[in-house]
Amino acid sequence: MSHLLNAALAAAERGWPVFPLRPGSKVPALHGETKCPRTGACTERHSKPEQRATTDPDRIRTAWATAPYNVGLATGPAGLVVIDLDPPKPSDPPGTHSGAQILDALCRATGEQVPATYTVATPSGGTHLYFTAPAGATMRSTQDFLGRHIDTRAWGGYVVAPGSTTPAGTYTVTDGRPLVPLPAWLQVKLAEPPRIIARPAVTAAQLPSDGRRASYVMAALRNEEEAVAAAPEGHRNKVLVRAARALGRLIASGDLDRGEVEEALSRGAYAAGLKPYEYRSAITSALNWSIRNNPGTRQTA
Repeated sequence: MSHLLNAALAAAERGWPVFPLRPGSKVPALHGETKCPRTGACTERHSKPEQRATTDPDRIRTAWATAPYNVGLATGPAGLVVIDLDPPKPSDPPGTHSGAQILDALCRATGEQVPATYTVATPSGGTHLYFTAPAGATMRSTQDFLGRHIDTRAWGGYVVAPGSTTPAGTYTVTDGRPLVPLPAWLQVKLAEPPRIIARPAVTAAQLPSDGRRASYVMAALRNEEEAVAAAPEGHRNKVLVRAARALGRLIASGDLDRGEVEEALSRGAYAAGLKPYEYRSAITSALNWSIRNNPGTRQTA
């Protein structure tokens, strides 16, 4: 257990907030929202691991004294952007490129480079490239935005810190040089996640002229986004389609703008762990179905 405690303290000494992961796992050891006791740090609302991560050595020693927890590193609060390059999965077709190969091809295509920086090898054969986040910018975690098998971890995400061990092996620092800033060209590519491009069924001009909307409409939008975000694996697509069809009725009636519905559902789907290529077409087709099958649809000229 001591080496894991030392790994947690070493990250905290760098100013990187940490939290415990289940022993031998990449899954947070902290309680989830469905089992939240609503006490302590969660008295007012459920606090996610990112919010509960700490650099306090006393809190870290207390937590790691109870079990051999792996170390989760909250990248957003740490001021980091970590590029996660994964190898092909066993289920991928033969010839599928790794994240490292795809990033290299992206560099060649754009004439850009990824500078050498602090690097960690993962047990799966992947690589974590650590960069300092741009000052004044809130970088969000992404999945497959730069290419297949390339994820980034910033706000809204975490990485398994070096020193942690899974049945496949140990996360190991392979390049301990100081971190360098995230290259500007990568910041530009990651700053705006891809959005669904669709012709809205309702324009802003067709919304209520006084700028007010019934509270139940906005509550519905918020509740459906939260429902999608909380959907368990195996049910995520079903919950997403149901939410899109429900909100499509409000687009058809002119109470909601299609663009804001798409953005809300995309946020929820991303938070649930779906990737853009998984949720974009599902949202589009479900909204189209709902608008087409509900009366009161307003068509743009």
